[in-house]
Amino acid sequence: MVAGAVVCLALVLAVERLVRFSAFADAQETADGTLRQTVNALEGHLRRFETLPALMARQTEVRDFLTTLPGPAGVGAMNLWLKDTNRVIEASDLYLIGPDGTTRAASNFDREDSFIGQNFAYRPYFTQAAAGGQGRFFALGTTSGVRGYYFASPVQNTSGQIVGVVALKIGVEDMEASWQAKTHQTLVTDPEVIVFMATDSMWLFRALQPLSPEQMARTAASRRYVDQPLDLLGQGEGQDAGRRLVTLAGAMGVVREYLILGRDMPAAGWTVQVLLDTAPLRAQVRLAVAAFVLLLGIALSSSWALWQRRARLSERIALQARAQADLESQVAERTVDLRKANDELHRIQADLVQAGKLAALGRMSAALSHEINQPLAAARTYADSAALLMDRGDLARARDNIDQILSLIDRMAAIARHLRSVARKPDEPLKTLSLAKAVADAVQIAEARLSASGMTVRIDIPDTLPPVLGGPVRLQQVIVNLLSNAADAMDGTGGTIDLAATESDGRVTLTVRDHGPGVARAIRDRIFDPFFTTKTVGSGLGLGLSISYNIMQDFGGDLRVANHPDGGAVFSVVMHAVEAREKATN
Repeated sequence: MVAGAVVCLALVLAVERLVRFSAFADAQETADGTLRQTVNALEGHLRRFETLPALMARQTEVRDFLTTLPGPAGVGAMNLWLKDTNRVIEASDLYLIGPDGTTRAASNFDREDSFIGQNFAYRPYFTQAAAGGQGRFFALGTTSGVRGYYFASPVQNTSGQIVGVVALKIGVEDMEASWQAKTHQTLVTDPEVIVFMATDSMWLFRALQPLSPEQMARTAASRRYVDQPLDLLGQGEGQDAGRRLVTLAGAMGVVREYLILGRDMPAAGWTVQVLLDTAPLRAQVRLAVAAFVLLLGIALSSSWALWQRRARLSERIALQARAQADLESQVAERTVDLRKANDELHRIQADLVQAGKLAALGRMSAALSHEINQPLAAARTYADSAALLMDRGDLARARDNIDQILSLIDRMAAIARHLRSVARKPDEPLKTLSLAKAVADAVQIAEARLSASGMTVRIDIPDTLPPVLGGPVRLQQVIVNLLSNAADAMDGTGGTIDLAATESDGRVTLTVRDHGPGVARAIRDRIFDPFFTTKTVGSGLGLGLSISYNIMQDFGGDLRVANHPDGGAVFSVVMHAVEAREKATN
């Protein structure tokens, strides 16, 4: 028991160490990414302004102003020019300093904290520029009290003599405001390790370590922080999982532990540091360890329960062995009976499959006959008529009948090809068709069938109807099928079949209405299924509507069925109007 407890404790400690190391490694990777982004943003912001003073120093207006020392009118004009320029470049302040360090014109001339008349000879950015270099400096403004970064460039007259300095100040508050985040803190320190920018205002102008007299003297000489006391921040340092940790007091005096990473910005003179609060990390570690302890406890409990269960199961194995022997004897007897029944079932299934094959062959033969008999009857009519016309010597009309016969032969060939490809999508390209002509051709093909049944067709298709998109032969096939079904629905007793077409919302709808009993609601959802029919055996296979539905799907359209309020069924053939499809494509 003692050895087991020691092993469990060692496992818990190992898991705690592993989870803590992983959590801190992930946190360091996150902090490093945030640090890179922060440094890149700061460098990009500074680069946006660093070349502007040098460009402005070459302006004729600036050089003449610092060379000739104009009167009040000239100073006023330069102040306005600096203010307009500063507004365009979106800096904090823009000003011109004479060689003695006194500001002569500034964009903030009309503010109470104006730089005009202020002497900045003590500022390093002025001394660097006055010596012919490019000045850079960051500090707390002695006049405005606003933190900023300063760029400066010398102004030379035509003889190459330095006659003044162009200085530009950008505020850091906007950059600082963009750092606000709940997951980490950010601070920027100067070369003396004094905090110049921070997400926590309590850390500003505080030193991360005690300042030497030399550091204090350098800071005071440049008046970087004016009269700020520069107290010690009072941080504590440590390590965990090989990572550097610091303890800092922030807002409202709350002391927190942070994982800290830093990166230098040599050109700016800054060091950027990102601090990640370790409290969530340690909570994550505690939660993971607690979960492991819970799982370990469950595993031990389960092992104990399993051991006890195996002990009980061993007592029942002997009883189960005897019962199994008896059961195997009974199963052997039942197996013989089941094998006989199974053999009989296989024989019956084979007979049913063979019967299904014969029935399918019969249905397909009947479907081919159903689809070809109509154009065949029309062809016979044309042939008889052509013979009569030839006897009369009317060869022109006889030739027309022969052309009609050839067209019907082509149609029968197309129908045969379609019946062979019912189960696959056809590759016939869609064409622009006249719906009125397709209806006329279909009525002509079905005329013999309709006349024999005493049917008449009433057609209402407007001349303004736009052309539609489809295949000519297959569209005629759909219409002929619907006309035949309408004649069957009226039971061959005569009557009128109404064909009408309308256009709406880029679609053309052709309706075929009969005056029969309509379509029962119970079969409406199944009427387009293959081989579904309400006709008597031998009268039809239920392929016509299924084929017609698939054709309309190939056209990108639809075939629908409904009952007319005054009686009879209405089949709606919905197709794309070519004009609307072309507009949509364009």
